[in-house]
Amino acid sequence: MQHQGSLVSPLLSGVLCQCSSDPGTGLGAAATGAPETCRDHATNCGDLPQPCGGTLCGGPDQEQRLKVLFQILDVNKDGGICVQDLSIGLRKLGVHRTENELRKIVKAGDKDLDGQLDFEEFVHYLRDHEKKLRVVFKSLDKKNDGHIDSQEIVQSLRDLGVHISEEQADKILKSMDKNGTMTIDWNEWRDYHLLHPADNIPEIILYWKHSTIFDVGESMMVPDEFTAEERNTGMLWRHLVAGGGAGAVSRTCTAPLDRLKVLMQVHASRSNTMCITGGFLQMIREGGIRSLWRGNGINVIKIAPESAIKFVAYEQIKRLIGSNQETLGIMERLVAGSLAGAIAQSSIYPMEVLKTRLALRKTGQYSGIRDCAKHVFQKEGLAAFYKGYIPNMLGIIPYAGIDLAVYETLKNAWLQRYATDSADPGVFVLLACGTTSSTCGQLASYPLALVRTRMQAQASSSSGPQMSMTGLFKHIVRTEGVMGLYRGLAPNFMKVIPAVSISYVVYENLKVTLGVQSR
Repeated sequence: MQHQGSLVSPLLSGVLCQCSSDPGTGLGAAATGAPETCRDHATNCGDLPQPCGGTLCGGPDQEQRLKVLFQILDVNKDGGICVQDLSIGLRKLGVHRTENELRKIVKAGDKDLDGQLDFEEFVHYLRDHEKKLRVVFKSLDKKNDGHIDSQEIVQSLRDLGVHISEEQADKILKSMDKNGTMTIDWNEWRDYHLLHPADNIPEIILYWKHSTIFDVGESMMVPDEFTAEERNTGMLWRHLVAGGGAGAVSRTCTAPLDRLKVLMQVHASRSNTMCITGGFLQMIREGGIRSLWRGNGINVIKIAPESAIKFVAYEQIKRLIGSNQETLGIMERLVAGSLAGAIAQSSIYPMEVLKTRLALRKTGQYSGIRDCAKHVFQKEGLAAFYKGYIPNMLGIIPYAGIDLAVYETLKNAWLQRYATDSADPGVFVLLACGTTSSTCGQLASYPLALVRTRMQAQASSSSGPQMSMTGLFKHIVRTEGVMGLYRGLAPNFMKVIPAVSISYVVYENLKVTLGVQSR
């Protein structure tokens, strides 16, 4: 980030009331012993009236200071501040921002979408932005002493999976520290960020969502973190709804590849080779074009309950872990996410079995989901709905662990090297990271996924032997070799890039439709 914290003018320092000196207590400058910035700088502010001194937050004096600041930034005196006005006006005050940052400020405050900020929008933006900055300050202030030091910055970033050195943290401090104490109080923090659109720490959470956005057909990823603002405003549920809708579209578009994968996992062998083209032709000959989507209906239906159960379980497990932080460390996230995934999978696992049975069915075998469930229950009993449950549970750990580790590693590398003005990685970086981590996770857990699918399908073939998980592993390796554990891997990988891309595009459009404004 390109800041000149020491150049923030006395006028900017006096814009907001100094009764905000200590965000933890709400005490004014005099009560906390903090420098009375407004009063100290009053002589430098020309015609500005005397500050409220911490007694009249939002009072007439503060309103007057905001009017003066608005008049300075409204360079062409047309009653509105556009991007060009903001650039020229801030440079006069010694504050330098990139054009992208200035556009973000105007976009964030422009309620009537006329491309500029009138006085009311300007005031609303500043006060709303200060509230967000207060939340971030408190989340960084681990010691709750009203000051942020380098160790707190290092720890906060580490909690988000971003590792920086003490020297890098010192550089961040120096850019904001105006009095040379190598700590940042509330006034320094607010003055530094007041007319800057990016709140560094939560930006990483906002821009680097992973499991909410990307859907590759497997729901084993560790749930995303959400900022305090997203939780308080209820935006997180809109994110989850957008993610569910994106998953439904993505799974439907890639359903033919998913069904081909299931057929190859169950039926392909050394004696019965099945290529991708041959598999598609076989499905079309047997049941027509529509047969390519067999099993997709229940695969889409299970998104909503699985996502909701996983998220609620994840939040409860976080509380049981006892973390009072907004975000967990990587290992804590893996443990909480894996347990939440296990709970969600246990709850909807019968739907997984039905999905496999429906994908493998022949034309006319079942009339629908209910008919399939009825046949399975009558012929095989309740236990049939949990065939393959153990390898499915065991597969969560390697999938979630490797997916999370690879994604966090790529995220961390990008943030350290390229995150200068914003934590926003852009579409292609996000897609590349999501695709790579998902691919690695699937590769690690694929043998368990194949064994799970074969166990789910066992009862549908009365002539086949009923094998346990270990027995099936040994049988596959003995009769087909180690490569037999990777049958169907090609169509599985073929669907990753389109699945990730489609889910991202749909997610972004649904966010707009649902009014999500977290970016």
